[in-house]
Amino acid sequence: MNADGPAQNPIDLIATAERVAGRGTARASASADAIDEVLPRIVVEPPTADAIADTLAWASREKLSVVTRGGGTKIDWGAPPREVDLLLSTSRMQAVLAHRHGDLTATVEAGARLAAVNRELARHHQWLPLDPPLADRATIGGIIATNDSGPRRHRYGAPRDLILGVGMARADGHLAKAGGIVVKNVAGYDLARLLTGSFGSLAVIVSATFKLFPLARASRTVVVDVAGPREVQSLVSALLASQLTPTALEIELPPPRLLVRFESVEASVAEQAREAVNLAAAGGAKARIVQPGDETATWETHDRRPWEGRGAIVKVSLLVSDLADTLTWLTDTAGIDESEVSGRAGLGVLLARLDGDVDAQARLLMKLRERIPAGRGSAVVLRGSRELKARVDVWGPIGDGLDLMRAVKQRFDPSGILNPGRGPGGL
Repeated sequence: MNADGPAQNPIDLIATAERVAGRGTARASASADAIDEVLPRIVVEPPTADAIADTLAWASREKLSVVTRGGGTKIDWGAPPREVDLLLSTSRMQAVLAHRHGDLTATVEAGARLAAVNRELARHHQWLPLDPPLADRATIGGIIATNDSGPRRHRYGAPRDLILGVGMARADGHLAKAGGIVVKNVAGYDLARLLTGSFGSLAVIVSATFKLFPLARASRTVVVDVAGPREVQSLVSALLASQLTPTALEIELPPPRLLVRFESVEASVAEQAREAVNLAAAGGAKARIVQPGDETATWETHDRRPWEGRGAIVKVSLLVSDLADTLTWLTDTAGIDESEVSGRAGLGVLLARLDGDVDAQARLLMKLRERIPAGRGSAVVLRGSRELKARVDVWGPIGDGLDLMRAVKQRFDPSGILNPGRGPGGL
């Protein structure tokens, strides 16, 4: 990416990176480091926020392109990189820096894995209620950068809703903090939320502060078999209008069914599960309460389901009122054996797996985007072959906000070294 000619050779880059990163390590990349088949020139693992900042300052001076990696669970999300000079790993920054259990907040380093963080927080019967896929490997920084979430988003929200503050290393090598450490936040620009979902294109997240929740003492899941998309929408509307308070309200198809989870004290979850069964029966659906010993496996299977098959994975966001029409279209157009859908039925956030060859995937994606009017949703490719990503825009239409996004990118990263071309709108 060096505008003045080829950058240093990898051996020289490694030697310089090791000096810059303090006690960090630097090495040549291996096949496991590839990003959409593109090998980084070197991999650097700084041990501290200061070392990350020093590494970025050097990369900025040398105009080296930088991609940040945590656990690598979402490293292929976004457009394929043209080239990667520096793969910056946060794997050596895994500490829970502070757990203010009296205030229900915690500050965590970006390289910490979500499952490990929650094991630590559980010592005080608290947790960070995020449940994206592969939580045993997904890191705090990667979850923030992609705003990734799971079924419990229905009750607790996405990372953008839980983050209170952030520590960041800017592209010029300066460390900065934004937000606070308590639930009240400061007025002005909310940089913590701005970085959430920015795909590492604005700054490198080095730490984050979140609001926490008490761990639930009991859980109960209701599985409802429904006749089709219209019945799904009807039951979802009935559940949302009721006094029930599920932590997750998920759709699966084919065959169509809903998973409804309640988490609280034992008496509450038992009563709410019975009411959900009665509500489903009133609408002509068949429902059952999952046995406690089978509940964990039920949700693990649900979380893995869209990712286990072949094909492209598309994140579809739409109004809940458009749920039935979209599910019907996916089933009728893609075919029952070539489309699989799961996700947040109560929020209109779905994962659709599009099977078939690349031509079929591209056609379906374009038709799906045509069905979603501007301002009413989006269809973003999360997983797809390099060939598919070469044929379609991974992000789809951005709308009127693209010029503002470009201005923010220019302010944060004027040299364009951070994840270039891979962020929202090609930032």
